[in-house]
Amino acid sequence: MVMRNLCPNSDKEGGLDTVLEVPIPEEMFEKMGSSADVRWQNMRDLMRAHYQSAAAAIPNPLLSDTDHFMLLLKLVSSAFIPFRAQLDHALTNPIKDGSIESCTAKYIVQQYIAAAGGVTALNGVSSMYAVGQVKMVVEAAGKRSSEAGGFVIWQMNPDLWYLELVVSRHKISAGSDGKINWTQSNSGNSNISRGPPRPLRRFFQGLDPRSTANLFSNTVCIGEKVINDEDCFILKLEMSSEMLKAQSTPHTQLVHHTIWGYFSQRSGLLIHFEDTKLIRMKANASAAADDCVFYETSLQSLLLDYRPVNGINIAHAGKTTASIYRYGKTLKRRWNLEETWTIEEVDFNISGLSTDYFLPPADDHHSDTAISC
Repeated sequence: MVMRNLCPNSDKEGGLDTVLEVPIPEEMFEKMGSSADVRWQNMRDLMRAHYQSAAAAIPNPLLSDTDHFMLLLKLVSSAFIPFRAQLDHALTNPIKDGSIESCTAKYIVQQYIAAAGGVTALNGVSSMYAVGQVKMVVEAAGKRSSEAGGFVIWQMNPDLWYLELVVSRHKISAGSDGKINWTQSNSGNSNISRGPPRPLRRFFQGLDPRSTANLFSNTVCIGEKVINDEDCFILKLEMSSEMLKAQSTPHTQLVHHTIWGYFSQRSGLLIHFEDTKLIRMKANASAAADDCVFYETSLQSLLLDYRPVNGINIAHAGKTTASIYRYGKTLKRRWNLEETWTIEEVDFNISGLSTDYFLPPADDHHSDTAISC
């Protein structure tokens, strides 16, 4: 699929083409209208809608429940775990005395580092840039709809990253300046999360082997499983009670958060990635247990088409399924999203990239919401 980076200047005949913030698939551009002028006007409306709802101005047949579609988009595009994974020091994790499960996991991670390109190559990366495209199939209230989109990611060591994602008439921005993580959408919703810097979910879809190695460096090996015809070792990471408590608020409680990584026994690379989280929300601090609402989020990513980029193996394609299950005393509902993604361009050690690029929006003073994290 062709990615569009430029759009014609319809305001001035003979004027220079406009560079899009986020490259998008040609398919998505063609769906925006019947003529070039209409498509370009719709594209300008989308790109200008950082702080207002473009969905209200442009009817979107994708979903009637826009809010929960945005929750699903934020789920696949937000900060990920409540502690650092991208560390500002060399990858060193010696196998020491410990349980068989933990020592085995450390050995598997060492094999993964070697398969991903080796310690020297991974430690030589100071920044990264990636452009990709996505196709999303959303299921809600028994209806399935699909749309195409694109995204751009910038990352700089140790904890700086920025993402722009455009799907249909929806736009998500997310980032980390090393002190806070934030997300913002053109529907007007935004949130900010303080605490330890947290990495982006997409980094663990084969884009950032260093973060992946650090994430699984203190896990346990719990067995084996065949994934996509590959024999894999399973590494499991369970969030501690202290981490869960630190991420909770008087009105939200993070009940559990578990991560699994499936590493190929043949290649040593990460083949499959899973993440589940359960959040309990209360109307007020003294609400009874049966008055609470629970949100269970789940993501599973299959990583495909590994190719070397400057000596580092990067997954250039994959599939992700995400779901939000809401239940309580009177309501049960589930929303599902299936995402197929491909990486069009990747580069490392970007010249001229500075910390100013990763600053959060100046007017974003909203408190964090647990569901979008």
